[in-house]
Amino acid sequence: MKVTIVAGARPNFIKVSPIIKAIQSAQRKQKLISFRLVHTGQHYDKKMSSDFFDQLGIPHPNINLGCGGGSQAEQGAAIMVGFEKELIDNRPDVVLVVGDVTSTMACTITAKKLCIDVAHVEAGIRSGDMTMPEEINRIVTDSICDHFFTTTETANKHLQKSGIDDSKIHLVGNTMIDTLHQNLSKIKKPDLWDKHQLNKKQYFLATIHRPSNVDNPEKLNSILSAIKASSLNFPIVFPVHPRTRQIIDRFKINMENILMIEPQSYLEFIFLIQYSKGVITDSGGITEEATILDVPCLTLRNSTERPETVSLGTNELIGDNLSKMKYCIERIIAGNWKRGRVPPFWDGKSSERIIDTLTLIYANLSAKTEPNHNVSS
Repeated sequence: MKVTIVAGARPNFIKVSPIIKAIQSAQRKQKLISFRLVHTGQHYDKKMSSDFFDQLGIPHPNINLGCGGGSQAEQGAAIMVGFEKELIDNRPDVVLVVGDVTSTMACTITAKKLCIDVAHVEAGIRSGDMTMPEEINRIVTDSICDHFFTTTETANKHLQKSGIDDSKIHLVGNTMIDTLHQNLSKIKKPDLWDKHQLNKKQYFLATIHRPSNVDNPEKLNSILSAIKASSLNFPIVFPVHPRTRQIIDRFKINMENILMIEPQSYLEFIFLIQYSKGVITDSGGITEEATILDVPCLTLRNSTERPETVSLGTNELIGDNLSKMKYCIERIIAGNWKRGRVPPFWDGKSSERIIDTLTLIYANLSAKTEPNHNVSS
């Protein structure tokens, strides 16, 4: 079985890392499986360098399509053109896409137009917010792909409701949590830790990057002001996303008492999550990591495609109700936050389940298509 694995943004590489390791493990067991790793180039991040690949144990991509920049439409079109050539030159049995970025949708469409099967890892998650580009990507991808690997029963229900046959839906868990399990013993104290005299459980970690929160400078300023006013003099460590920094710099937003730092590599960032007093974010993936690490988490969104981080985990939605932030942070500081529970199948073995399932599916397909030489005439 030949698998083409697609990744286009930093979270994608975190999700495909354990899948690649599961394939390599299958190869050591003499299973007939190979892969090509395609980087669409959707996100350019200087932290997405050799250090990043080395940290996660990811082989360097077989090809980088170099499709960064431009509008979503321009980027999607460039990815489709580049990926079509890649598939024609190196046709796989199945394309494996992860998550919900532009690359996920664009590569799914391209593969299906070439009559190549697509497997979607993290299928079926829904926020219900059609203003999110990611929600469009999820819906389009799931409407045409062939195999659905899900993180929760809730995702299964979304797919079933849309008419997907149960035989195509596979509850495997969360590959991002596989990566967390595989690297937790390797996390690294960032250089900034000693420089800024940070202490464990004595700071809050903030990440803000979604257009709905940062593109309006007044709203971004209100969010940052609310964080500062609510933190009771706890330091705020803020790895700044490039789009967020552009707004801050352009509109000269007051960042006094907030420690702005560069985006961190994976091992350093997980260190910052684990030893924070709490996390304030608008990222979906970080809410999952905070749940596993039992770190209190506040999400600056009105809905989430990961409801299990709220119902089972350590996450609470703040949305646009910034007055709620002070109350929540006071609870965190007082030690009165809820304890999280680990969702089912988030046990670090999701990638093994994915590869075991794919190899079984394609072994059966191969057996059905092989000519039967024992049929008597």
